[in-house]
Amino acid sequence: MNIAKRVFSTALVLAGLAWLAPVSAQDEAPARAASAPVASASPGTKYSEKGADTCLECHDADSDTPSFTTAGIFKSKHARRGDKHSPFGPKGLQCEACHGPGDIHATQKAKKAATIVSQKANSWMPVAQRNEMCLSCHQDSTRNAWHGDAHDRNKVACTDCHKLHTDRDPMMTKSTQADTCFTCHKEQRIDFQKSSSHPVRYGQMACSDCHNAHGSGTQAAMLKKPTLNQTCFSCHAEKRGPMLWEHAPVVEDCATCHTAHGSTRPALLVKSTALLCQSCHSVAGHPAVTRTNSALPGNGGSAAATFVVAGNCTNCHSQVHGSNHPSGAKLLR
Repeated sequence: MNIAKRVFSTALVLAGLAWLAPVSAQDEAPARAASAPVASASPGTKYSEKGADTCLECHDADSDTPSFTTAGIFKSKHARRGDKHSPFGPKGLQCEACHGPGDIHATQKAKKAATIVSQKANSWMPVAQRNEMCLSCHQDSTRNAWHGDAHDRNKVACTDCHKLHTDRDPMMTKSTQADTCFTCHKEQRIDFQKSSSHPVRYGQMACSDCHNAHGSGTQAAMLKKPTLNQTCFSCHAEKRGPMLWEHAPVVEDCATCHTAHGSTRPALLVKSTALLCQSCHSVAGHPAVTRTNSALPGNGGSAAATFVVAGNCTNCHSQVHGSNHPSGAKLLR
């Protein structure tokens, strides 16, 4: 890139973002050196003197490395000069706060960037070290359980899911979040395409409504709530109870009858209604047995009634989640 193109590219970026005052190397060089994180520095590498101005000479809107272009970084929270927590804030290290010290990369035109927030193929730093850079700022109650949880154990990097050089991270939008999750969770992608499913594919729900991708400690499946039932009841509050006449599976575990992501049966049921009910309830003594004469000697005595096998239990027992009616002991009303 010749000098004229560099000057034009830098001027174009700064003109479109007038609120972001250019960084003065003389004023911020001491502060940059003082605040340099020791853990991120590699042998023989030091921070550049001009900071972001050095990066912008190559990584501009016309760059041939789109994953590192600056088109969206100045619209994100990471490049707010007035925010003391931002890398571009007072005494911040700007691009190198996340990408690591880049003097050798800039001066010697090293092909392999000394970077933390980069794709796996382009970073010499292990995933754990790259994630520590993100966690040094993004540390709160929702991320306390990251270490040792499923994504951390499987060496998932923050940048495998999150996009930093954009004004809106796709993971923060319901309509686009699932696409990122589905790159690994392919079975769940199929489930959400089934006839009965939660409306994730329509953008009305996101995976993070139920799961905490940053770790959940002892909760199964990285759920946001301590139990599956509490997670379900956060939306389906009418099923919570307490009920005068309770149905035991409702209190114990919603997954006894329902699957969480999608099913080919109505209401996300794990089995068709008659088979599901009879997995717990025997047909012996059911009024339908007598009415259909299925208990007569010629029919095998204990054979299931035609009505019970072919019909739908909820045609009569409509209050399967529990009833508050004085006569609702059989969950009929």
